Amino acid sequence: MTRTLSRAGAFASVATLFAALLGTGLTGAVAQDQAEPTTLETVTTDSIETAGEADARPRFVSQPVVQALPEPGELALTDAQSLRELVAAMPDMADMSEDMRCLAQAVYFESRGEPLAGQLAVARVVINRAESELFPDDYCSVVTQRAQFSFVRGGAIPAPKAGSAAWSRAKAIARIAHQELWDSEASDSLYFHASYVTPRWARTKVTRARIDSHIFYR
Repeated sequence: MTRTLSRAGAFASVATLFAALLGTGLTGAVAQDQAEPTTLETVTTDSIETAGEADARPRFVSQPVVQALPEPGELALTDAQSLRELVAAMPDMADMSEDMRCLAQAVYFESRGEPLAGQLAVARVVINRAESELFPDDYCSVVTQRAQFSFVRGGAIPAPKAGSAAWSRAKAIARIAHQELWDSEASDSLYFHASYVTPRWARTKVTRARIDSHIFYR
């Protein structure tokens, strides 16, 4: 009897020890998580940064800022003190569109003997017409329009004297007028005629300017 009780007690002790070990192995990770205290970080008002304060901080760009350089001759054009200086500073247009060529030809044949202001005014009239609903919408069509410019023959524009100073000036004036680099006394004029004639249509137009031997009208 005593031996039986001792054996039963031994079995109970072993079972208890086994259960203790088994319970510890199964719940160790959970116990560790539960045992670790949760630490709350104290946040003070000094450490709070508002969006406005963040944006106010200076920012540094890692890449260099490259500013576009002006085109060759651009500074000289903006520094011109007179129309003559501007014409002299204009680069020669070796390659020009057909439309720009028509504009330069109108300047050359209508006003190459006029002062530069008069040549610019003629170019301005051609441009104003191209922008008006009363006339064709491109320079060549304006210049070759029937009964408008006396140098046009059969709808064709004669060739200028290539390489001449007058042709170089006409090309420069055409570009200046086209790019609006210099104001013209003719402003919004659509018509002009030589001062030694008095066409009937001039009576119904408003005079804008008289430059040398040409009178300009709106």
